[in-house]
Amino acid sequence: MLARARQAASVAQPARSARRRAEVGGTSGRALARPQLAGPAARARRLVAALGGRYSTQVGIDVDGGDAEVERWFVAATLSGTRISATVAQRTFHVLEGAGLSRIADAGRVPWDDLVALLDAGGYARYDLRTATRLHALSQVVNEVYGGAAAALGRRFLTYPALRDALDRLPGWGPVTLQLFLRELRGVWPGAQPPLDERARDAARHLGFIGPHGGPGGLETLRALCADAQLDIRDLESGLVRLALAHRRRAGACAGGDACVLLPTAADPVTGPTSS
Repeated sequence: MLARARQAASVAQPARSARRRAEVGGTSGRALARPQLAGPAARARRLVAALGGRYSTQVGIDVDGGDAEVERWFVAATLSGTRISATVAQRTFHVLEGAGLSRIADAGRVPWDDLVALLDAGGYARYDLRTATRLHALSQVVNEVYGGAAAALGRRFLTYPALRDALDRLPGWGPVTLQLFLRELRGVWPGAQPPLDERARDAARHLGFIGPHGGPGGLETLRALCADAQLDIRDLESGLVRLALAHRRRAGACAGGDACVLLPTAADPVTGPTSS
């Protein structure tokens, strides 16, 4: 059944993806060959090219591709919400999916000991016992409350406050998981309209994308920047979060703006996205 759903999603995906890009503004961070840009727009593209955009894209998930892809993202976001590296979370997601667990509703059918072994195989050993219990609890709630479909949350809760509260009630889901999950579903679910991530806001100030005081208009300012840079707002926000995390790991001062030490210069070759 899941194979047929994925096949159907792949047929409809191009049209859906094009429509979704129009809704969120800009294009995917994966196609970066564009006419010459300057100033903040060029800086934004350098950021996404150097550090990466959406985490869902990096793990091989297209959240614009329908419910089956959102279900996969729900599992990946659940794993990414723990204090663990993005690389380990992504590897563990692929281990679980390879074992047939690409929907959280299916986790309850996997014996607890087997879940622990799968988490260990992905490198999740530090949190394996707690996470196996959490996956079972999530599976139970999704099956009992949402008919076995995590994607049903997006259709049931159409405003951000209602959707946020519903996700916050899920076992083991906190602000980090919730923010990560929803910011990459902007334009996919009506209620997926979280405020700009504070880490992204700080990084946007650092690069000169928004003023020193930011304010509630920061997200709209970044949307306008994405239109100029031909970027998807989700890629820019995730890239800014990556920049903030990278700066936390780095000692020493940074002037920011075009002189940010973590951005390649305009003449430098751009490398692939990095994990954070």
